[in-house]
Amino acid sequence: MGWYHLFYQYNPDSAVWGNITWAHAVSRDLIHWLYLPLAMVRDCWFDLNGVWTGSATILPDGQIIMLYTGSTNDFVQVQNLAYPSNVSDPLLLDWVKYPGNPVMAPPSGIADDDFRDPTTAWLGLDGKWRITVGSKVNKDGMAFVYKTTDFISYELADQSLYAIPGTGMWECVDFYPVSTTEPNGLDTSSNGPGIKHVLKASLQDYAHDYYVLGTYDPITDTWTPDNPDLDLGIGFRVDYGKYYASKTFYDQYKKRRILWAWIGESDCENVDIMKGWASVQTIPRTVVFDKKTGTNLLQWPVEELESLRLGSHEFDEVDLHPGSVVPLVMGSATQLDIAAEFEIDKEALEVTIEADVGYNCTTSCGARGRGILGPFGFLVLADETQSELTPVYFYIAKDTGGSAVTHFCADETRSSKASDVSKQVYGSKVPVLEGEKLSMRLLVDHSIVESFAQGGRTVITSRVYPTTAIYGAAQVFLFNNATGLNVKASVKIWHMDSADIHPFPL
Repeated sequence: MGWYHLFYQYNPDSAVWGNITWAHAVSRDLIHWLYLPLAMVRDCWFDLNGVWTGSATILPDGQIIMLYTGSTNDFVQVQNLAYPSNVSDPLLLDWVKYPGNPVMAPPSGIADDDFRDPTTAWLGLDGKWRITVGSKVNKDGMAFVYKTTDFISYELADQSLYAIPGTGMWECVDFYPVSTTEPNGLDTSSNGPGIKHVLKASLQDYAHDYYVLGTYDPITDTWTPDNPDLDLGIGFRVDYGKYYASKTFYDQYKKRRILWAWIGESDCENVDIMKGWASVQTIPRTVVFDKKTGTNLLQWPVEELESLRLGSHEFDEVDLHPGSVVPLVMGSATQLDIAAEFEIDKEALEVTIEADVGYNCTTSCGARGRGILGPFGFLVLADETQSELTPVYFYIAKDTGGSAVTHFCADETRSSKASDVSKQVYGSKVPVLEGEKLSMRLLVDHSIVESFAQGGRTVITSRVYPTTAIYGAAQVFLFNNATGLNVKASVKIWHMDSADIHPFPL
């Protein structure tokens, strides 16, 4: 069995979207990849200005259908059909564009440049396949539903799958089922008891990915959120950091749903042009329903990542008194997998009456700020003098009624001495249930930190560019900047090998 991945590639001399083509790669384990020749290039009138986002559907007979957005020679966004010339080729090297393309054009009342990113198809009760396409009317974001039996002719449903006023263009819409009873993923066509449906959209106006859980009606082809107060654009983000255009697929072999996404750059475009490339992808993550909260998804790095683990170091019950910084001596700290649990002084938590009830990661002073109950956590990609560092931490806020709210944050404000790098504080609340210890897992890879709190209820991706905290100079520290809370940390850290990524030897 192998994995096959299609992804954007564009001319590094210009960031114009019209230069986009599709590259592809193959892997046996989702970690080590071999680049293949270009899969599809912009060479027809219906995609002359770009081969954009698409999704594949595997049909019951083994055929593979690819729908993708093309920008025409008149800059109209249309949906096109493609398929492998030889489905038996394990590398799927050659793709054929359907000569009758496009198979879908913007509906009446939709602007030429507001119709893109078809999803994987799912099979309805009537034997017809459905897909959704992102769009908007004025400032109202929405997802259209189309029905088909042959992936050539399409019928637009009478109403959209869902729409929200004021959310702007919905890009890269994703729509998939999750089991509320089992720990495994589900095929995209699954529906029935014990299943919720996730609607996810990348909101172009905000450059963030949001998701919400709800119920899909297969008769009306509409979807209803479980909680309107947690709707798209106001509820959960897939990731609170530098993260966009995510997409899931169902792994039929290991019965899991896997999430990919794009980590954009936070340096200037001129630097990207000089180095000849821009942007990377996240580590693939599994996605499941959080049965404990009943409201969240859980994201977690795929188990294959653990094959890169080398030697490990353990640090048990490290005392972190208020204002302390503790080095974790372990050699170079540029490629790490960190797992940690924190025990807090419950007495101090109970006697604290009020602590930063209005705390917000993004508007705070970051890890520099000192509150009664936080921040505490890690300093990663830090040099010996801590002139460069990226803190990832918890911060507990407590209201006068006694309720405590835990925040999970990442602070980039001191991550680099470079002046042309965007540096922000990211994060949000994370649910912590009765009896749970605070826990986090950090994946550190030179200039990327992917951070997971409480088993993946809240996730933050940081794109940083240290100038001194690199290679052998990079270190990792525990810290507690709270003024009134003692913390104990138990940590296990693995050094990580590099993934093997190079051209396939054709």
